[in-house]
Amino acid sequence: MYKITPLKHHHIPEIAALEAAAFSAPWDEAALGGELENPLALWLVAEDEGNAAAQTKTGEGETGTVLGYVGSQTCFEEADILNVCTAPAARRRGLARALMLELEAQLAPKGVERITLEVRASNDAAIALYEGLGYTQVGLRKGYYEKPREDALILQKRIVSP
Repeated sequence: MYKITPLKHHHIPEIAALEAAAFSAPWDEAALGGELENPLALWLVAEDEGNAAAQTKTGEGETGTVLGYVGSQTCFEEADILNVCTAPAARRRGLARALMLELEAQLAPKGVERITLEVRASNDAAIALYEGLGYTQVGLRKGYYEKPREDALILQKRIVSP
């Protein structure tokens, strides 16, 4: 069981740890913390609700272990997804899909019409997720990723305001 909430300060260390474990060019705590002050940013976090032992008390209430997150920045009618990540133990349970759908639901009323993202050309699981959500390839960025050097597919989805 999990709940999806907006990014808060207490999430930053866990997200930075997930970033370091999952990505070759991870965001650090300072960069993630900067997103809290960015009026163009929307980051959502999935927290474990079912594990009472993992929950801690913070100044922001009880919190669970971070299971995954998605981050975006919006400019006018377009949003760019910056990162999507699910903790290894929480993968293959529909969590990334739920985070993406919640992000879309929160962006649409703000006038966002398109969401764009880059994904490693070799990341078949992520590509299948995005295509299953209605994203289509609109471009290619040669050599976009490092460690290892790899092309990025540019995917985009049109969303409709409620």
